[in-house]
Amino acid sequence: MMLKLYEQPAIEEVKEEWINEKGVRLFIKREDRIHPFVSGNKWRKLKYNLLKAREDGHKTLLTFGGAFSNHIYAAAAAAKEAGFQSIGVIRGDELADKPLNETLSFAKDNGMKFHFVSREDYRIKHEELFITALKEQFGEFYLVPEGGSNHLAIRGCEEIVDDQVKRFDFIGLPVGTGGTISGIISASDKYQQVIGFSALKGDFLIDEVKNFLSSYQINRPVSLNWQIETDYHFGGYAKTTPELINFIKRFEADHNIPLDQVYTGKMMYGLYDKIRKGYFDEGVKILAIHTGGLQGRRL
Repeated sequence: MMLKLYEQPAIEEVKEEWINEKGVRLFIKREDRIHPFVSGNKWRKLKYNLLKAREDGHKTLLTFGGAFSNHIYAAAAAAKEAGFQSIGVIRGDELADKPLNETLSFAKDNGMKFHFVSREDYRIKHEELFITALKEQFGEFYLVPEGGSNHLAIRGCEEIVDDQVKRFDFIGLPVGTGGTISGIISASDKYQQVIGFSALKGDFLIDEVKNFLSSYQINRPVSLNWQIETDYHFGGYAKTTPELINFIKRFEADHNIPLDQVYTGKMMYGLYDKIRKGYFDEGVKILAIHTGGLQGRRL
């Protein structure tokens, strides 16, 4: 049994009078609605990883994340639905003796076992000695990287770009680890422009995406028209401001589309700001990808 797709993601227009006056049209693809617990890019990233784990005969998934991680939340639910056991290596050994928050409680209820590690050890989680020690402790497992981003995740995220998506001039989306945008860049047509809105400080994600695309060895033409905006992180990962929270609340009240303050809210704020500033030419159609992550809403 693999992951079920509960609902095909619809594309909805975001109608604002001032946007119409700018001569552009803005739409949003509701990837958040494809699964109640494994939504958006998490479903896309895990799809082929789960198939590979099953193909290789694994019975346990092991992955990494922080205490509020959307990925941990989704991986636990996905593993349970697909019939795997799951282990979450959680950043912060000081959390081991504390009550579980909502994210970790949900993961535990879905069968995930936790291994809390120090923040120092967490930084070396990809090193061979660290992985070997985990295998000595837990036995064999299928490893899914932090955020779920690997070549199989990129393959899954390519499928976000269907025939409908290819009708748009611009594709906007939030960026965390770089896997989702790599898949979208890979699958987009050469005339399309892809804009990622970083949830983190710094411009290191540009190199991360270049590395993904290079290691993925894409064997067909790829859009060279992509960029990552680094001016809309609102203080960095999981940071926010009253301005962002007020924007999210107004957007939800006007359009009945929920956003989160870590990823999708920052993306939509960035798109609104760029439209206001005249970044987009008249007549273009812009598509925002709603990548889910709503379990992390803290408004």
